[in-house]
Amino acid sequence: MVDNRYATALVIACVLSALASVYLSVAVGTQHWYQYSSPPVYGEPNASELRSLHEEFSHGEFDEKTYSDSLFRLNGTLGLWWRCLQVPTDSHWYKEPDPKMVMECVSFTLSQQFTPKYKEPGNHNSGEDMIRTYLWRCQFLLPLVSLGLVLLSGLVGFCACLCRSLSPTLGIGLLHLLAGVCSLGTVCCFLAGMDLLHRVSVLPERVDGALGWSLYLALISSPLHMMAAALLVWAARSHSKSYYRMTAYRVA
Repeated sequence: MVDNRYATALVIACVLSALASVYLSVAVGTQHWYQYSSPPVYGEPNASELRSLHEEFSHGEFDEKTYSDSLFRLNGTLGLWWRCLQVPTDSHWYKEPDPKMVMECVSFTLSQQFTPKYKEPGNHNSGEDMIRTYLWRCQFLLPLVSLGLVLLSGLVGFCACLCRSLSPTLGIGLLHLLAGVCSLGTVCCFLAGMDLLHRVSVLPERVDGALGWSLYLALISSPLHMMAAALLVWAARSHSKSYYRMTAYRVA
């Protein structure tokens, strides 16, 4: 038998874990981790330059400087798996006072996720920047690890339910704690990587950057996982003490 307090704690922990996993999954699959706001540019020379940036972004070879410059100049947004630009639907947009804009996205391939970063973006002779390289790889791998830990804890919890045992609950709580740490690590790695990128890149004038809602979703998922872990650990420890006390009472 499970005390109602422990059962309630387990149900709340499951709800928190589900919410955290949904938030993190949505954050990983969307591109609004960081977004740039650039001023509108009109005129034929600038239009040609921006069209060239757009073509390189969409069809050129993968290069950090190329897509970074495009993001800076064309109101770009960046995610863990996506990079997007706001581009006009009309080829003569530069003649219109308020052209219609659409979002065009390109995904990072798996090999691109592991591409080294350089001390000077775009300059392969400047040497590899190990810190930025591993921050980028960690921000890609850590959310996958977090979701994998939650999936593993769910499988363990399902088996525990079939066996009608609370014994694995402590381990499930620890898995959720690690998942929360990985979610928080993802956000920290992303923010650190963006800060280092802005230090080695020259931002155009009047270009502003801001954190996007996808990053906040990932950030929210971390405390939710940790709260679920705290409830699970509390239920496991309290039930274990009650069980031992009941056993000692019966023996006595």
